[in-house]
Amino acid sequence: MPEFTDRVIIVTGASEGIGRALCVALAPQGPRLVLAARNRERLGSLKAEVESLGARALVVPTDVTIEAECRSLVEKTVADRGAIDALVANAGGTMWARLDEVTDTGIFERLMRLNYLGAAWCTYYALPHLKKSKGRIVAISSAAGLTGVPTRTGYAASKHAMMGFFDSLRIELFGTGVTVTIVAPYFVVSEIHRRALGPDGKPLGTSPMVESKVMTTAACAQKIVRAMERRDRLLVTSKRARLGMFIKLFSPETVDKMAKKAIEKRH
Repeated sequence: MPEFTDRVIIVTGASEGIGRALCVALAPQGPRLVLAARNRERLGSLKAEVESLGARALVVPTDVTIEAECRSLVEKTVADRGAIDALVANAGGTMWARLDEVTDTGIFERLMRLNYLGAAWCTYYALPHLKKSKGRIVAISSAAGLTGVPTRTGYAASKHAMMGFFDSLRIELFGTGVTVTIVAPYFVVSEIHRRALGPDGKPLGTSPMVESKVMTTAACAQKIVRAMERRDRLLVTSKRARLGMFIKLFSPETVDKMAKKAIEKRH
């Protein structure tokens, strides 16, 4: 029997990007997916897609930047499904602006609430249920959570916060049966880039990435499914990012140059 057959899996940020691709990748195993995001229409179309592939799905429109909605997501899941076997804290957003170009400083708070606090709140409310099921917590962070990235100050800060939170939580959960997998994707073709906040705090509308040279969401999702199945500690999705982690140990300046070059080339 596949690992996730009949497992109750909450996925935040499920309507687009990595979250949507992950739900599609999990669906053939027959899980009971709980689809959470703000866009009810896109969640509805995802429900139809994953159910055609073998999953059962519950749509729970959720804005993870509001703590009460994170609590409600968990409560509705347990009321309808009776348990939680995995929480995938995926909802997130990014920015594309140098600090000295920013005119709307609200960017920093918005990204912290979306990327870090939303993940922390969902985890907090789901944790008692995950302890009962000896379940999985999967935090979708970023390679930007491992090093600095120019034009991403607020985004990198929120992803560093995620890394610290979930690394600490993993230690607290030792012996409970609950595991924590942190995923650090490199650049991925996703709506997140089109919705990236510019210096004025408004979405860019178009992706600044050279998308032909960037990993697809489907490829990223397959890597995440394997990491979830194995209950891996950390998944870094690109060789370049893994190399950067190694080089940073003895030559952090080199990694700074690598990050600068990656942004300049936009892939």
